[in-house]
Amino acid sequence: MDKSRLEAFSDGVIAIIITIMVLELKAPHGADLGALIALASAFLSYVLSFLYVAIYWHNHHHLLKVHFKVDGRILWANTHLLFWLSLIPFATAWLDESHFAPIPTAIYGVSLLVPAVAFSILQAVIIRAQGRDSELRKALGADWKGKVSIVAYMLAIVLAFVDPRLPLAVYVLIALLWLVPDRRIEKWVRHESRRS
Repeated sequence: MDKSRLEAFSDGVIAIIITIMVLELKAPHGADLGALIALASAFLSYVLSFLYVAIYWHNHHHLLKVHFKVDGRILWANTHLLFWLSLIPFATAWLDESHFAPIPTAIYGVSLLVPAVAFSILQAVIIRAQGRDSELRKALGADWKGKVSIVAYMLAIVLAFVDPRLPLAVYVLIALLWLVPDRRIEKWVRHESRRS
């Protein structure tokens, strides 16, 4: 299968995820600034979740720059990633509705952890499909950002039961870590195109 179908489907699902999240934002019930300020936590939850979905979209785009043929395993690994991403709007809404209570804050962490694991699985499946001289393996190197993120999410989930502000700080820090798209793949593709 051509990668363009995989990319188009993924782009569509991610666009729907973002649309669902923005539809969860409600207009203030009053006409004063206080009514708007009352919605600050909902807006900040939306911004953080939007940022995470955008980060996945950017990195997914970079991932698809690597040359590989799409097979059934890659399709299912990609679908697995999209499934977990599709749950972020639910976790975001619950986080806001609960006013950052411990269990919803931990579940929000799970909604960030599982896509990170799913993205790692997708990378591993592509590497396996490419074989021993995998371009993606060379481009990713040790993938320290991915590994650090997964460990940090697990720590944040536990911290939700200590003080819900602590995991929120971790979630923001991880988002900032990934704010600049992972350029390792892009650099590798550019380097390889110069060599050929």
